[in-house]
Amino acid sequence: MTTPVPTAGGSPGGASGPTSTAPNLQPPTRRNTELLLLAFAAFMVTLSLVLVEGNQEQAITMEVGYYGLAFLVLFGAAHLAVRRWAPYADPLILPCAALLNGLGLVMIHRIDLAKIESTLRRGKTVWEPEAPQQVVWTALGLVLFVAILLVVKNHRTLAKLGYTFGLAGLVALALPGILPAPLSRPVNGAKIWLQFGFASIQPGEFAKIMLMIFFASFLVAKRDLFTAAGRRFLGMDLPRARDLGPIIAAWLVSIGVLVLERDLGSSLLFFGIVLVMLYIATERAAWVVLGLSLFVGGCLVAYQLFSHVQIRVANWLHPLHDVYDKSLQVAQALFGLATGGLFGTGLGNGRPDLVPEAQTDYITAALGEELGFVGLAAILLLYGLLALRGLRSALAVRDSFGKLLGAGLSFAVCLQVFVVVGGVTTLIPVTGLTAPFLSKGGSSLLANYILIALLLRISDAARRPQPTSKPKRPPQPAIADQSTVMVERPS
Repeated sequence: MTTPVPTAGGSPGGASGPTSTAPNLQPPTRRNTELLLLAFAAFMVTLSLVLVEGNQEQAITMEVGYYGLAFLVLFGAAHLAVRRWAPYADPLILPCAALLNGLGLVMIHRIDLAKIESTLRRGKTVWEPEAPQQVVWTALGLVLFVAILLVVKNHRTLAKLGYTFGLAGLVALALPGILPAPLSRPVNGAKIWLQFGFASIQPGEFAKIMLMIFFASFLVAKRDLFTAAGRRFLGMDLPRARDLGPIIAAWLVSIGVLVLERDLGSSLLFFGIVLVMLYIATERAAWVVLGLSLFVGGCLVAYQLFSHVQIRVANWLHPLHDVYDKSLQVAQALFGLATGGLFGTGLGNGRPDLVPEAQTDYITAALGEELGFVGLAAILLLYGLLALRGLRSALAVRDSFGKLLGAGLSFAVCLQVFVVVGGVTTLIPVTGLTAPFLSKGGSSLLANYILIALLLRISDAARRPQPTSKPKRPPQPAIADQSTVMVERPS
């Protein structure tokens, strides 16, 4: 006797195999790696402070402990914020910034000690230490860093506010040149500072980030417009005349910065960032050639109009022509680098205080004197590693806006370092820019920690695994529709 037995899934004997799915492997967050690198950075900074004080005073003061503890606490808190709100971010970006910041603090403290000794020897007013102020600005910068990670949950939301950021950036860039004294004050011929009572701020540092957000969103939205080719000239497909508006506008803004504020450095940095982002978006070298031609023309005009630009060009061409007056800063920096040689004089054993403004514009010359060519090259490699990790995140992120913004932020660091070190070594004329994270200054630190937070947000989006939906179970056919098999019942 046989009895029909229904089978599930229509296979004879109910032999439908269970559906197996591959295990969902989560990539490592690498936060412990970041923590170890931050601890190493804190150790290096503390050891450097010990060497500075030992070589200067032959005694270790409590300031070493205070600075080392403050460094550890501040970046420990920043690490916890990254672990909480950007767990998949690149583990090298924050430690690179921390070590650069720490080395800058070491050199500022070292210059403070030399200035205090010099003023005491001359019987003048004692030098007010600037290293404690740098610690305060670092703390404020890390507060902004955490705030950006907390508020900007997804970097794509910034693209929706692109035009708002663009307008705010242009206003911030132009404010120092528009406002009268005492709200705006010139420094070394450039009018780029806003004065509020006892505090001052350089809005151009924040303007560059806002304008990068604007250009990234604008280029993503208008990419087809910029890739349209016009006439061919000298082997290049030139843009159409009606598409030249943005590059002409960027050129006019950079020249406007020169005219209003007499600041070659900000103009060069702003225009260079725009050109690189435009090249990345279109992959057309014609934009770069055209942009550089316009910028060179603007520089020639500025050379004819502004005396302080003529002085800087003269100091670049002949750095030793007036070592007691106009070229004193450039000459002393070159003497310091020559004294440092290959391996440097050692931390605390040089004379970086002889260079005017050594803690700001010329801090790389002070580091080159005491750490030598090898030490300065290591610092430049650290900058290169920071930019490389940012570019890697930009390549890995999945959206075009993130790619452009990440590339622009990373290139901004590279270009600023090139302009600063090129001016110190007389490769190019001095522009007055500060070395990111190294130089003393509140505006620079605040803006650069915003930059790092945005890079980490983009990096987190690039490395974060995509959510996988649970496999849906196929619908089971009705009992009446299932096939049957004949099973013989044993008698």
